[in-house]
Amino acid sequence: MNMSLSLRHSTHLTMTPLLQRSIQLLQLSSLEFVQQVEEVVADNPFLDRLETAPDDPSRNRADGGGIESETLPSLSAERLDGPLDDTAHDRTNPEAQDAMTHAPGDESDQHTDPDSGFTQDESGPGPQDDTMWADSGESGHSSAAPDGEAVEGWPQVGRKPSLREHLREQAGLLRLSPRDRVLVETVIDAIDPGGYLRASLEEIGACCPVDPVADADELRIALRHVQSMDPPGVGARDVAECLLLQLQEQDRDRQDAPIHRLANTIVTHHLNELAQHDFGGLQRTLGCSAADLQAAVHLLRSLVPRPGSSFDNEPAQFVVADVIVRRHAGRWTAFINPQVVPRLRIHRRNLDLMRGIREPEGQIAQCMKEARWMVRNVQQRFQTIQQVAQAIVDHQSRYFDYGEMAMRPLTLAEIAALTGMHESTVSRVTSRKYMSTPHGLLEFKRFFGSHVSTAAGTPCSATAVRAVIQELVQAEDPQAPLSDIRLARLLEQRGIHVARRTVSKYRDGLRIAPVEMRRMTGAHPLGR
Repeated sequence: MNMSLSLRHSTHLTMTPLLQRSIQLLQLSSLEFVQQVEEVVADNPFLDRLETAPDDPSRNRADGGGIESETLPSLSAERLDGPLDDTAHDRTNPEAQDAMTHAPGDESDQHTDPDSGFTQDESGPGPQDDTMWADSGESGHSSAAPDGEAVEGWPQVGRKPSLREHLREQAGLLRLSPRDRVLVETVIDAIDPGGYLRASLEEIGACCPVDPVADADELRIALRHVQSMDPPGVGARDVAECLLLQLQEQDRDRQDAPIHRLANTIVTHHLNELAQHDFGGLQRTLGCSAADLQAAVHLLRSLVPRPGSSFDNEPAQFVVADVIVRRHAGRWTAFINPQVVPRLRIHRRNLDLMRGIREPEGQIAQCMKEARWMVRNVQQRFQTIQQVAQAIVDHQSRYFDYGEMAMRPLTLAEIAALTGMHESTVSRVTSRKYMSTPHGLLEFKRFFGSHVSTAAGTPCSATAVRAVIQELVQAEDPQAPLSDIRLARLLEQRGIHVARRTVSKYRDGLRIAPVEMRRMTGAHPLGR
């Protein structure tokens, strides 16, 4: 066996830490990205934010209902030069540096510091301008209150109590012995945010700090105290008990009315049939009229299956459009929303302090490199989003003209081929990104979807099929609604081949009630 040495050239991709971080930032939503930038700016002494009013006429200009501006706002008034990798920066070629750092006609306004690699704008505020760095607390205005007046430092914002706090307030008004009060509060602590008691009474008794251990009767009495509190239905062990508690509380003087008795019977013995919308079977089993059954179902629908929902203290999630789609110069164009673009620049004072250091090292060099990378990453992120959004808008231009029925099938691979990006990059760009359109605020993912075949052999998007189904149901005779089989046949007459189970799936997605329920109510589509 002979041993030998040989050289072989090969190329492969390396995921550098900066590249991995760029990928992570690309898939963030606009609000999350701004938060990340704020954290970097707070930690990096070479970065600073420029605040510009959203309605600044120098940034945006309305023209025919659209937004005429640069594809991207100016991301930095004072930016860092050089490529992403510091080792690739050509310091030996002054002509190349000059070409990169000077725009034609502005040689008098800018100069390049060869030691720091920064480009500065001489027309910007200099170090002597301290107004932009002044702390608002050091202003010349006195914050002292006039004599005899008290000043509240911060406005007090009211907080809605949680479900547990609301129940504890009611428990404090009950005349209970100390032992019973501990039992009631233990049951309250075991209730989940939805208002249900998921733990068994035996489990609650085992962890209740009373001596001797509470028996089953004491725990049931404590549970009854909780179930009598507001909101009605709280403390129920399942949905049926929750609805029954609300029926008992809703109208006590009408518990013997036929509709209430019928509703109680449905919840107690036929809740599964109600969930399956088997109204014909319910009517035959209960021996009631269609009008009484409809009234009982309407009564049950007025109940709240999750009594603790009104006490949820989860903060509201706001969605900000990354892209604004408007018709401009005769075509639909995607503009980056300037309000979501963080405008970064280099901190001028700290830059001046670094002028005497020719080769920064250690922490300072790392901060300078991160500042350069962040400024360029912001620009690259929004350029990528704008490029993908424009490709989507061009492909779905008929949707913006005619609505959902004109939606075309679209895949990530098609957008990747149009933009020259990798399919995974397109997937990250379209994740949690939104565009403001004449049809409302839409997620990028909405323009992608499966397709069905047509008689002509061309694919038809699932969105267009759902729009046709909704149109057919809205135009149906309320006394003779269309079944899923009938809808499939009507679609086939239009050249769209869809199976009945696919029609049922699309109908459920549109929150259109089944044909039996629409026939009973005698109305157009009902949300479940």
